[in-house]
Amino acid sequence: MGIRFHVRGGGQPPDRGTVAIDGGPVLNVGGAKAEGEVVWHVLESPPPAGIVGKPARLELDRERRVALMRHHTVLHVLNTIALRDYDGWITGAQIGVDYSRIDFKFDAFSPLLLPGLERKVKDVLAANRSLKSYYLAEAEFRARPDLLRTLEVQPPVVDGRVRVVEIEGFDAQACGGTHVRTTADVGSFSIFRTENKGRINKRLYVRLS
Repeated sequence: MGIRFHVRGGGQPPDRGTVAIDGGPVLNVGGAKAEGEVVWHVLESPPPAGIVGKPARLELDRERRVALMRHHTVLHVLNTIALRDYDGWITGAQIGVDYSRIDFKFDAFSPLLLPGLERKVKDVLAANRSLKSYYLAEAEFRARPDLLRTLEVQPPVVDGRVRVVEIEGFDAQACGGTHVRTTADVGSFSIFRTENKGRINKRLYVRLS
């Protein structure tokens, strides 16, 4: 097997790609899901007979993965600023390739805030801050409420640990997703649309170029 595909979680869709069977066809992998520590790679069509037990090599759709990493990283920057400066807690998110959206409990939201919010995000991206991930024991994580960004959903605890993604000198938060190496790798960012999703829930659509 080649690279391990990322499974769905935290608003990020699973990876896609192909799997090449030794002496057989190349099959499209449409997603991945986890059962415990086992990752199942989901084929887009039924596999041919006789391939069980044969060597196989996975190839990731790297262009798609990079797009998801860039979007996931910018949402970390955006949600940190939203909470820090506007008391906005995440109520939902969906990460995509062409654009992403994030929902906040945002009591003081006004369209007039958007230029300032965009500028603050762009300043962090331009600072070229490095990212790293690590694990904390569950007890240590529970003692760190600053690592939470979501209003209701708690991050998964796997083998008694919680994964944390840190942007150097800016933020650390619980997250199981994939990210770029530095904030400069995100590229150009904009908020191109907003929606009201209830009295105090606001949805922001973002895109990169």
